[in-house]
Amino acid sequence: MSTAIDSRPDLPALALEEWEPTKDTLHLWAQIVGKIRMTSSAPRNHWWHAALYVDVRGLTTRRLHAGGVTFQIDFDFVDHRLVVRTNRGGVESFPLVDGLSVAAFDEELHSALRRLGVDVPIREVPFGVPMTTPFPADAEHASYDAGAVQRVWRILDWTDTVLEEFAGWYCGKTSPVHIFWHSFDLAVTRFSGRATPGASELDPVNREAYSHDVVSFGFWAGDTTTREPTYYAYAAPEPADVRERPLRPEQARWTDQGAGSLARLPYEAVRTAADPRATLLAFLESAYRAGSDGPGWNREELTSSWCPEPAELATLLDGAA
Repeated sequence: MSTAIDSRPDLPALALEEWEPTKDTLHLWAQIVGKIRMTSSAPRNHWWHAALYVDVRGLTTRRLHAGGVTFQIDFDFVDHRLVVRTNRGGVESFPLVDGLSVAAFDEELHSALRRLGVDVPIREVPFGVPMTTPFPADAEHASYDAGAVQRVWRILDWTDTVLEEFAGWYCGKTSPVHIFWHSFDLAVTRFSGRATPGASELDPVNREAYSHDVVSFGFWAGDTTTREPTYYAYAAPEPADVRERPLRPEQARWTDQGAGSLARLPYEAVRTAADPRATLLAFLESAYRAGSDGPGWNREELTSSWCPEPAELATLLDGAA
């Protein structure tokens, strides 16, 4: 499989305990920016209008719109600044530093947006996380370890590239590779094209997210329940015997996730592999095969012309066994 991706990248270690306060602060900052993106974008299926993206210097909203002005918000993890730019030439920024609380970040950002004429109201409370303090009142979360942030950004940058390669193997409906700020995970999703039975009975958020059958893949840096950075995959709905399906490499495992199953592969297993790219691709491919054995999936028809030949895929999977 020819590729421009470095098969032996210099991936850094990322122990959750060493940067967890920073991760929690950054997660809440990202929720503020993500809510502004969601408010300033036309709705897209499956909440795609809410997500953030990996950028050459950090994370970005891409183009947003308010009051007839196009603007963009960027987390610059090279110079460690939050930057807002408009199509009229306006630029506002402020430093990302240790001691900048969620409340101060929220005020700084909305002030910058007001000066540029693009401020929008958001629901100023966290979503889907243990933290519940409204953003304007949160003085507790104020940690920023610049070195740790650069390490996680390097991991996201490399992982984004591998997920983009894997996405190209599929010719069915596929999501962008993007970051969902509610859980702060980098993800890509494949759709079978079949409407999911019973989706109308879900809550509004999940009804939109899971209106059609999916196999989804991603990476998150760890949280209160998963105490290490981890690659994951799941199917919704999942085949009844999904946990009997093999995963690659040998460090990958099926685990409980709510009422369903989650395939997990520790980031450390990828980082320390002889070929991290092949190791991650083998995990993604094995999880896809396991999750797409349900009704509505036709893998042969959904395979793109850019997908490796079956013999190459077999070698990929056998090499990671």
